[in-house]
Parts: sequence; C-alpha cells; structure tokens
Amino acid sequence: MNDQLPIAGAGQQLKRNVAYKLLVGSILSGKQNFEEERLRNIEVNGKNVVRVNLIANVVDKFIQEGGEKKYGSLTLDDATGQIRVKLFGEDVSKFEELNQGDTVLVVGLIKFWSNEIYIAPEIMKKKDPAFLLVRKLEVEAEAPQTLDSGKIAQLKDKILTMVKEAEKDGGIDIDKIILELKEPPEIINNEIKKLLEDGVAYEPRPGKLRYLG
Repeated sequence: MNDQLPIAGAGQQLKRNVAYKLLVGSILSGKQNFEEERLRNIEVNGKNVVRVNLIANVVDKFIQEGGEKKYGSLTLDDATGQIRVKLFGEDVSKFEELNQGDTVLVVGLIKFWSNEIYIAPEIMKKKDPAFLLVRKLEVEAEAPQTLDSGKIAQLKDKILTMVKEAEKDGGIDIDKIILELKEPPEIINNEIKKLLEDGVAYEPRPGKLRYLG
C-alpha cells in the first residue's frame, strides 16, 4: 500500500505522507519504529503512520511565556486516550483561539521525545462536538458494510439533494453529509465518489462538495 500522496512544490514533485484518520488510543498503542533514536513511524493496522488526522476535545492548555524558549501544549482527549499537541517559539500563538472544552481537528506529524508520543500540528481547526461521533464511525467501521440496491439509490438521492440545496451557501462539507445521513461513512464516500466521477458534483477543495448538474 502506498502511504504517501504527491504534492506539487517548487517546480518538482515532492512526497507527503498521508494523514491517517485515527483515534488517540490507536496512536498510543501503535508499534513504534525507530531509526537510531528518531521515531520513523508508528504501525497501526498494517499502516506505517507518520502523519495523523484526529478529532478530540481540549482538556488542558498550557503556555510557558518565560525562559529562553516559548512553549505551549494542548492535551487532547477523544475518550480512547489522551495525547498532547506541542508548539514552540512564535508558533505558540496558533493556540490563542483554542481553549479547554473546544473540540478540534488536528492534522500533524507524530513525534517522540522524553518517552512521550506527541503531535507537531500542521493544521488546527475548531469543530462542532458532534464530529467526534463522525470520526468514531469513520475509524471503527472496519468491517465492509453494504446496503441493498434500493437503499443505495435512496442514499444517492439524499446526497444529491443535500449538495443541490447547499449550492446557495457555496457547497457542503462531506463531514456534514456523513453526520446527518447516519449511514456507514465508507458507503457514503463511495456514492460521493460516483457523483464526482459522473461529473454531477465537484470538490472546490478537499472535503467540500458543490453541484455541477
């Protein structure tokens, strides 16, 4: 399995590791693979994970203003475990809008220091607490799930209706579709893929759908 997605940059094709959607407990229990003393990746369900995409609640916030080096951390909890997100220097300012009790989406690199697994964040975004359930469904629906052809047709119509109705608002987030329809995420994503392939909808940016007709 290819664990990387290509991204363009500076006139050349670079490689960027996939940010796998995981629960905190899976990150903490993954097999840690080191290269000398540096964490290379963690192994989770046969995948070599370098970057993660998780949704969790902020249960603690710490900012160290004094000293030679400014430091900040958020402790995240998604009911499967707790993990810290750490920033240093001027980057600590990125924590300003986040506080205890917020639900956040974090995309970042898995790091290891002083016997602790933590996340060096690349993206942090507040989310509605309901998205904790969306993520749980996405991650835990490991066994293949199917619907009969009649229900699949109904599901496709519902998705298309939601996309059309959201056009006045500039589109709809795929996460919102998953949350509202309450069907297995992989089945919803498969029907969305078909809409994209058929040219009925398009993604102006990853995770956002708009209607083409």
